[in-house]
Amino acid sequence: MLATLGGLSSVPAFAQGHMGTPQEQKACSRDASRFCRKELGNDMAVQGCLQANRAKLSQACSKVFQSHGM
Repeated sequence: MLATLGGLSSVPAFAQGHMGTPQEQKACSRDASRFCRKELGNDMAVQGCLQANRAKLSQACSKVFQSHGM
């Protein structure tokens, strides 16, 4: 769902395997770099990391996950 984040790597490639909108990418880029730095570059690992940190995610990123039924 989310891909290249302003020079970071990918976040997240959800089950559907499609890339997120620029707005979705922006919504989770800060959370990805904050919580999932080691996983950047591996879409599925970043997705898992963000899901593991759901309670800590920004409201915007959390909404992205919710909008995709996650």
